[in-house]
Amino acid sequence: MARTPSNMLPLGTQAPNFSLEDTVTDSILSLDQIKGEKGTVIMFICNHCPFVIHVNSEIVSIANTYTEKGIGFAAISSNDVVNHPQDSPEKMKAHANNEGYSFPYLYDETQDIAKAYDAACTPDFYVFDEALKLVYRGQLDDSRPENGIPLNGNDLREAIECLIEGTDNTSLQKPSIGCNIKWKV
Repeated sequence: MARTPSNMLPLGTQAPNFSLEDTVTDSILSLDQIKGEKGTVIMFICNHCPFVIHVNSEIVSIANTYTEKGIGFAAISSNDVVNHPQDSPEKMKAHANNEGYSFPYLYDETQDIAKAYDAACTPDFYVFDEALKLVYRGQLDDSRPENGIPLNGNDLREAIECLIEGTDNTSLQKPSIGCNIKWKV
């Protein structure tokens, strides 16, 4: 398993806008339609990455907990589906349904949105405030496949709690580690 870290986009960066196909509803959704009243979580994931498979249950739990508290969620897959057909929009839809995603699972066919967010790996997490300014980027928690550390989502949960409470997140923001985004050649 290749281990690629996040690029750690600078805090305060304005969320790049997008309009992408939601593979779950077969509709086009924009960032404005996804954003939450208090903040927004954007996740770069894919179907087949073992790092994402490892955290799927926790990202579903976090989204289910915080959507009702004014946080919007969206997952984006930017992988090259020609060379990685397991990440095709049709398979994304089936995967989202199987995993119980309560959030849109968007397909970034051109890979322009991954580049705009400087996304490097799956999973890669970004938390934006109500004005869509970046307040957190990095890992879900310290758990990785086969490292024996329990999955708990602490880093992402703390960032969201700080946002909801209006307090500064003074914790160290660690890069996520995962599979590299499968860029088109």
